Amino acid sequence: MRRAQAAIVALTAGALALTGCSAGAKQGASDDDARRNAEKQRAQITFGDAAASKGPAEPVPGATPGGTITVYQRDTYAHLDPAQQYVSDMGTLSTLLTRRLTTYHLDNKGKYTVVGDLATDSGQKSDGGKTWTYKLKDGIKFEDGKPITSDDIRHTVERTFADFISSGPTYLQRWLADSTDYRKILKGGPYDGKHLPKTVLDTPDDKTIVFHFKKPVGDLPYALAMAGYGAVEKAKDTKEKYDKAPVSSGPYKIQPGSFKNGKGITLVKNTQWDPKTDISRHQYVDKFDIQFSVSYPQSTQRLMSDNADNKTAVSFNNQVDAANMLQVANDPKIKARSTSGYQPYVGVMNFNMRRLKDKRVRQAIAYAMPTQDILDQYGTPGGGELAGSYISPTLTGFKEIDPYGKLKKPRGDVEKAKKILKAAGKVGMKLTYAHNTATEPAKYSVAVVDNLKKAGFDVQNKDLPADTYYDIIGKTDNQFDVYPSAWGADWPSSLTVLPPVYDGRQIQDGGTNYSLYNSAETNKEIDRISQETDQKKAADDWFALGEKILKNDLPQIPTFYYKQIQLHGSKVGGVVNNDIISSVDPTKMFVKK
Repeated sequence: MRRAQAAIVALTAGALALTGCSAGAKQGASDDDARRNAEKQRAQITFGDAAASKGPAEPVPGATPGGTITVYQRDTYAHLDPAQQYVSDMGTLSTLLTRRLTTYHLDNKGKYTVVGDLATDSGQKSDGGKTWTYKLKDGIKFEDGKPITSDDIRHTVERTFADFISSGPTYLQRWLADSTDYRKILKGGPYDGKHLPKTVLDTPDDKTIVFHFKKPVGDLPYALAMAGYGAVEKAKDTKEKYDKAPVSSGPYKIQPGSFKNGKGITLVKNTQWDPKTDISRHQYVDKFDIQFSVSYPQSTQRLMSDNADNKTAVSFNNQVDAANMLQVANDPKIKARSTSGYQPYVGVMNFNMRRLKDKRVRQAIAYAMPTQDILDQYGTPGGGELAGSYISPTLTGFKEIDPYGKLKKPRGDVEKAKKILKAAGKVGMKLTYAHNTATEPAKYSVAVVDNLKKAGFDVQNKDLPADTYYDIIGKTDNQFDVYPSAWGADWPSSLTVLPPVYDGRQIQDGGTNYSLYNSAETNKEIDRISQETDQKKAADDWFALGEKILKNDLPQIPTFYYKQIQLHGSKVGGVVNNDIISSVDPTKMFVKK
């Protein structure tokens, strides 16, 4: 579950979303490239077999070994323990440090495949999708040279049930427990000698891991590829302390003593990593010097200058700030050092379904909403694209729809809104519109309030603090009628979008069903599709459900699909954006000679 950060909302778990086009794109930010590569991603993702999972990775054209890349990052990494990692910037870092049972392979043509990472393939399912079996590869080791065994993988899974693991994903735990209250089946985790029963998680030998679920699970290969399920060495697990000194299984490791909160962290080569076991990663660079507390405008200016050390610099996650976007797009030399693409996030305007019970009122708000004014604050064309659906163009099953004409009249259709409101007998209705105090919402809210007033509403504009924004709108008794949010998928399936946002059974304080939408019909359909193991059918069914919710119930109106532009120095090669990890892909980078 990921809430988009950008400037719409406060930074929260799963927030720092910065995705882009695939490796097949040419250098230089392009909206056409972004659209084409999003389409390629949706069409091509498959679950790879043993042949597709066998290393080493194909060479990056022109790549040479050696050198140091400087990395500018706005935010300090909040967690280094894989099980605590959910925010996208930490997910990018994890591709260098931590391997998991599965991962994504992005080839030189831009094709994505879910492959076996530590495992020999993406998984073998049986019993209608209730049982999944994984076999570990030979030659996989932690940075201390210890071979990675099924006992380590069991420990990796079981420790996520411990109370101190509170920030990472919970998909696997909930599926294994068949309950949202998953901790009850292994209270405290494995630290007191207890384990999940073999009927839930079995490790019959050093190489085999078997997951048993009570219901079919179709998306397990996707879920296991998340940073949050990265391998943890059982013998070196220091519980809470592991968050500051994890043991690497990837091509790089943390240089001892280099992590300084607010300052930086240094990654150096892990000599125990064997490229022959890894289809998705390279180890071209000697060192990554990651510097924290560098803002978007600062990193943009440094990388635009391309002078001195900036020639061998990038940012994994900082995007070009809105103020500099046009210069980047219009200067051919700078544009040639850019990549662009979609993020997996969709911005929406929530309608409080407990307060706005008349659909005609919600329709009037939807038609009046000036989505172009909202998008403009994030920089166009690179910052986003007007949306007609709840589902991002990066997800399998996406189709172009526009049931409320937001693409045709993005400044809002005030006259139509006014007619609907008048027919409903609601002219002059009081409406409380809330937003956070970040710069962008503060600016676009002027246009939102103006349009709603012109449509006939009596609008109260309510400013909410950015750092607690989601806590406030996440209250089931919040006193607001309309308020923005954004949501991003954890993998290219709407399973990670529609259930967390539209399942009425998940309405609770601190929940993510922000519109307080509850439909028995929708809940039933969520249960049905969640157990579908045919990926194409599930994708089509998810999109159909999202379209039905939007057209028939209208708990939210989509505003825009998030996009980004990122820059790199002229001496950094192999820079491509990866739609899955929501950033440029650090595993392909090299320093040009």
